[in-house]
Amino acid sequence: MNSAQLTVKPGAVALMALMAATRFHHFGSPFALPDASLAVFFLAGLWLGGRYLFALLLAEAGLIDYLAIAQLGVSDYCISAAYLFLVPTYAAMWWGGKWCRRFAAVNFNTLAQQAVALVSATSLAYLISNGSFYWLSGKFAGGNWTGFLESFAKYYPSYLQYTAIYAVTVFALVVLGKNVLGQRATQHTH
Repeated sequence: MNSAQLTVKPGAVALMALMAATRFHHFGSPFALPDASLAVFFLAGLWLGGRYLFALLLAEAGLIDYLAIAQLGVSDYCISAAYLFLVPTYAAMWWGGKWCRRFAAVNFNTLAQQAVALVSATSLAYLISNGSFYWLSGKFAGGNWTGFLESFAKYYPSYLQYTAIYAVTVFALVVLGKNVLGQRATQHTH
């Protein structure tokens, strides 16, 4: 009988910990970092893949939101019919990261293409999540395109900025760590 073996990937645990540490405050505060969920999904798609991890990250996000609202008194303002659109939002980030898997080398050209993929995935994620919230949440009476564009101008820059900062920082730390470990391994073999 062949049984499935559960393996724990340190990278997955680290990304889940980052989401758990930051998801309670979407925009951040003087006492908390802004939400890293978008970058987590992008990096998980880039490095780890697997639909089970995607589902696990979705479950973690939902559980954190539930605990934040039910147990910690965080506002439920963002919970509406649009909440379901977080699935395609995070899928956009996941697939953006997964698309970047094709780049094995780390050089200017591949980093530029990955940066474009990150910005594109984040922009699509923004349109899905914030567009659905604007049009479906019931929070914007008489919603119109002018109001949506004002909302876009107000929130999109920070949405992109936080995602890029997390993704680039974690990516750089991982690449640096791999290089340092690779150099140490090379030194020990000589």
